[in-house]
Amino acid sequence: MSTALSPASMTQMVMAGASLDEIASFLDGLTHEQRLGQVMGSPRGMQGKLFDLAASAEPLDLSYFVPDHVPDGTPVPHHGWNSLPIPGFGRRFQKPMFRPTGKKDQLHGYNISPFGPLIGPGYFVHTPTAHEPEWPERGHTVVDYFQVPDGPVPAHWPKVVPNSRGLQFFVYHKTRDFMRRVSDHVTIGAAFKNGKKMGAFFMLVREDV
Repeated sequence: MSTALSPASMTQMVMAGASLDEIASFLDGLTHEQRLGQVMGSPRGMQGKLFDLAASAEPLDLSYFVPDHVPDGTPVPHHGWNSLPIPGFGRRFQKPMFRPTGKKDQLHGYNISPFGPLIGPGYFVHTPTAHEPEWPERGHTVVDYFQVPDGPVPAHWPKVVPNSRGLQFFVYHKTRDFMRRVSDHVTIGAAFKNGKKMGAFFMLVREDV
């Protein structure tokens, strides 16, 4: 799949000052593969601008990431592209998430990346932010690496380990990613470490399920 941006691209729209509604309408009119093409390979400088723009988006809830019709325990793939200053192959990742049985207020997931065998799976618990007064202005949901799943995960997933263990300590420990809506399938997140914004962003594209 080519990651080349088309003449009418999300990046060009963001950098030219398009509204979030215009950007969302553009992305919603694309196929899944086309949306991936817009996100994968997009330049680092655009993501910070888009995160700020997405402050005006309608609130997210967990059913955006795992739709209500998806059975409990069934993972939904989210394809990601981050803003880290590393080669392109290392900026691709996935965040599959599922709804644990009996827990409507959280999702469980982990990170699939080229560095996973080295740094670990980076498990997280994804929750709404309304319970913390300062959090909703950052995003309406949070991918929280302070927590890891406390119940079963899909059989083919790696073993759940805390993010304080091994090399993933340097990547995920004491980190939270705050999420904002861009369009019906695309979100953008900002990473916070020890409660402070890191200046690192990433985008997710949810597969239709």
